[in-house]
Amino acid sequence: MSTPLDLGRPPRYPHVWLLFLAASQALALAVWWRVGWQVGLPLLMASHLPFWWGTLRPQSRLFCPVLTRLPTSERVVWLTIDDGPSSQTLPMLDLLDAHAAKATFFVVGERAAARPELVREIVRRGHGIGNHSATHPERVFWALPPHRMRSEIERTQAILQQITGERPRWFRAVVGMANPFVASALKREGLTRVAWNARGFDAVVADPQRVLRGIEHQLAPGAIVLMHEGAAHGRNLEGMALLLQRLDALGYRTVLPEALECAGASPTPVVDGA
Repeated sequence: MSTPLDLGRPPRYPHVWLLFLAASQALALAVWWRVGWQVGLPLLMASHLPFWWGTLRPQSRLFCPVLTRLPTSERVVWLTIDDGPSSQTLPMLDLLDAHAAKATFFVVGERAAARPELVREIVRRGHGIGNHSATHPERVFWALPPHRMRSEIERTQAILQQITGERPRWFRAVVGMANPFVASALKREGLTRVAWNARGFDAVVADPQRVLRGIEHQLAPGAIVLMHEGAAHGRNLEGMALLLQRLDALGYRTVLPEALECAGASPTPVVDGA
């Protein structure tokens, strides 16, 4: 008998990082006071390194839980597609249909508002929708202040609810980077942050074969695969076609996390943080 499975990991304690920050700074300053700046200053600088790690590493759970793979031992993957909707959305959907594949599209709020019919088509064909910020500020997302971070996330939730009638459960940080202010917005919206553990850098790499090699090297049961649409090089569709062919050849199926939840827990659960 299967056990109910819930992959949602909204942050429970979004401000706990403040305690660690205060404690680390107090310790460094105490050492500075008692021993001198020669030790205290390097210690103070070093105390910031974990926070940089938490911000710049997409899989880091320092600030909030993050889903990095599906808890299954079956040969299934969660295919995720970032940055749409775009002019490639419809042909991307046709490719997925041709391989009986399912994916979650992490869409940008303003792009969704400009092309709502594409978002509705994604849902109509049985795929998932995720939140990927309102404006996709890729250069500065990691440094956004609290009010701007909240706006990026909450605006997208409102836009997607207006288009589809539902608020997404999943959030992907822009370029995967999430600063300390992400957690409170995710908690407010009941969102779970999703990273990945298989990617081929198809947003910047124009060679589809190279993209495929990068992903295949990281494939494993339960892998979360990161793909993109609408990249400037224009070859995302070729990369997706090669990937879907290779998944078929290797005996991998694509699955949405909601389907895995309905099927019940696997014997190899993964814990992604509290």
